[in-house]
Amino acid sequence: MGTTSAYSKVVAKLASVGLEPASSAFLQDCFKQFGVTVMPVGGNFADVLNNRKFEACVLRLYDPDAEKILVAARNSASNRRMVIYGIARNTVEALRFSSFGVNAIFDEPLERQGVLRVVRATHLLVIHELRRYVRIPVVTETTVDSGGARSVVGATQEVSAGGMSLRSPSPIPSQDMVRLSFTLPGTKLIKVRASVCWSRPDDHLYGLRFDNADDGRLAVKAWIDQYLELV
Repeated sequence: MGTTSAYSKVVAKLASVGLEPASSAFLQDCFKQFGVTVMPVGGNFADVLNNRKFEACVLRLYDPDAEKILVAARNSASNRRMVIYGIARNTVEALRFSSFGVNAIFDEPLERQGVLRVVRATHLLVIHELRRYVRIPVVTETTVDSGGARSVVGATQEVSAGGMSLRSPSPIPSQDMVRLSFTLPGTKLIKVRASVCWSRPDDHLYGLRFDNADDGRLAVKAWIDQYLELV
């Protein structure tokens, strides 16, 4: 069964906030095969959210109104769980608003294969298959301490109860246990031991598995359960 036929009956709505028509049309072309329609939104986003329900939104994180848009999204009674896509030109922009629980980043300039890769990894959240999807895409700064003189700072891509995928500009050693330090939206600082279970150094991507003996992983599980509203 192809992707289009699998999701053609799903009508999830994604608000394109502050994007020019060409970018909204490009994203619509990428999202439509996954059962998501992109709807350009203008005006005061908080007012729009009072009257409409969206499953997701996308905005440029360097937009002067980015923080205002994110506050409106997360404070909306009916939209606060929406999936948020950010468009960023660099890592600093991608991490600037991590406290708002930005779920995934599109690199600027937008490129079809890169956008499709992100959409493919996150669309199940948008179409409300949360209980089948236990890896939560979320972008947050993470410090990796391997016991050496210098720590590595990276950005999460996905977090699960058992580990995380991490984008890091510096190599992460695979031979020893490391200690991760990070916060998830609404949590205090979480520290948990982990080990590298896979790596793609050319893409600066690493998979880390939490140590089952470290209770720090329970804080991650509790956050995921709350995120999925399973508790």
